[in-house]
Amino acid sequence: MAEPSVPAEPTSPAAEAAGEAASRKRPKPGERRVQILQTLATMLEQPGAERITTAALAARLAVSEAALYRHFASKAQMFEGLIEFIEHSVFTLINQITEREGAGQAQAHKIVAVVLQFAEKNPGMTRVMVGDALVFENERLLVRMNQFFDRIEAQLRQSLRQAAEANGSITPSVDAQAQASVLTGFVVGRLHRYARSGFKRTPTEFLDASLRLLSA
Repeated sequence: MAEPSVPAEPTSPAAEAAGEAASRKRPKPGERRVQILQTLATMLEQPGAERITTAALAARLAVSEAALYRHFASKAQMFEGLIEFIEHSVFTLINQITEREGAGQAQAHKIVAVVLQFAEKNPGMTRVMVGDALVFENERLLVRMNQFFDRIEAQLRQSLRQAAEANGSITPSVDAQAQASVLTGFVVGRLHRYARSGFKRTPTEFLDASLRLLSA
């Protein structure tokens, strides 16, 4: 004979609502990854911030460190996520510039502006770009960030060679290489100053006038 079924205890409307709210607030795996990266970037925006530990990051998110490692194998992988965001954002815009802008000199100036404007809008990312946030992390992160600026310089060189040829230079490659090096150094210097000033000295300060002087 089957055992008589026992009716479940009634659930109060308040408990049901709380359960539904908790379910709604629980982020999906992809959303949690984005949330972790956004929080890491926000913590990097604090002027003078020390090295960020996974314990501090977990505490800010109100989760355990184990919860972080369910989405990222290591802290280095979290920083790689930020670098991927920087690369994708900046080079998508640079590709648009080279497709839409015909003049090489104008391309170069807009490329410089795009990099500096991105940094200005994303202070935490700036610390990654200049390497401050990567000092005590895996060396491959610094290598990858250096490659980012190598790619910027290569694109500037290509645009400036086009400009040199249009101006009738007899040494367009040499001229373009020198100008691209100067502009890349200018970009890196502005980013360092922005980070060192606690994000007070904006990287786009007097940008148009500065570019005119560098191109004179």
